[in-house]
Amino acid sequence: MAVLSRADTFIVDVPTIRPHVLAMATMHGQSMVIVRLVDSDGVEGIGEGTTIGGLSYGEESPESIKSAIDTYIIPVLEACDLSQVAATMAKVAKCVRANHFAKCAVETALLDMAGKRMGVPVSELIGGGRVRDSLPIAWTLASGDTARDIAEGEEMLDKRRHRIFKLKIGKRDLRDDVAHVGAICKALGDRASVRVDVNQNWSEAQAKLGMAMLHDVGCDLVEQPVPGDALGAMARLSRLQHIPLMADEALNGPRSAFRIASSSAASVFALKIAQSGGLFAAAEVAAIGTAAGIGLYGGTMLEGGVGTAASAQVFATVPELAWGTELFGPLLQTEEILSEPLGYVDFSLAVPTGPGLGVSLDEDKIAFFRRDRNATVVAAASTQAANAGA
Repeated sequence: MAVLSRADTFIVDVPTIRPHVLAMATMHGQSMVIVRLVDSDGVEGIGEGTTIGGLSYGEESPESIKSAIDTYIIPVLEACDLSQVAATMAKVAKCVRANHFAKCAVETALLDMAGKRMGVPVSELIGGGRVRDSLPIAWTLASGDTARDIAEGEEMLDKRRHRIFKLKIGKRDLRDDVAHVGAICKALGDRASVRVDVNQNWSEAQAKLGMAMLHDVGCDLVEQPVPGDALGAMARLSRLQHIPLMADEALNGPRSAFRIASSSAASVFALKIAQSGGLFAAAEVAAIGTAAGIGLYGGTMLEGGVGTAASAQVFATVPELAWGTELFGPLLQTEEILSEPLGYVDFSLAVPTGPGLGVSLDEDKIAFFRRDRNATVVAAASTQAANAGA
């Protein structure tokens, strides 16, 4: 039985290489919650829980993710056999409602431990196992300045780093946004695929007009133009518009995926491990989408290296990723927190092949970027009791 001996949950704050403009906020840095678990055999697992824009995006923030793990999830882990990942997470689910990002971070750490014990990548512990070793990677052009975004897109093409580009829109007047997208589509031409993400910021009427106009200027895909709970509007837009609608914020695990598929509310799913509630749940969302004939896209919450590696392990098991992925989070940060950076080459990300997630932390960088700037470790109660008895 693998018993929890140590747990450390901390927030790291890393600046971004440029302002990242979203419909609801502008990011100048990324705050990532890292959880590190060590079992009684000395096997360590790491996980990450990361969201964007604090509470402006969703119901969880870095601070709430850390609090949920420390206060409510770790006590559950103390009574579990950590080698039984599914059983452990089932117990967590009974004791903690929602909090998908926190649960995902913990499940990631448990799977990292399991892969290390067995000597296999996490991808071999999910579904039918790995079917690909690399993933096509999109880049988000989100400076908000048309000329700067075109120059950045050209640079990425020249470096052979990205040929899929997503634009964050919805903050400006609709026609201004469409003109911005159209100029980029024209500049990059058939060398790239250009998509947009509205982050739920349009009404149905705006989306009806905007999607039609975006189709006319050469945009390939529109992500979550209306609120995620507006399935009726999403279904009407999907039925009436030629340009595909991708569900993102509407997806919060397998049940939501089934509702969207059964109501024909989207033609593409943005798979996200944290939004789904974990790696296993994200794989279920992918399976539902595949069964329903819905296209799949590997999404990101702009995670750092740990969360990106975890997402890559899941996406490597998906038989068909028609729309590629956007696992570029580490590239948006000024510093890498992994001891060895992930490999980005020829428009793709190489999926790590080592045991577990296949990555490890750079302890010096972690010590520097930790919000608490110390290495406080939360010991499991059972371990404290054992030490007291000794």
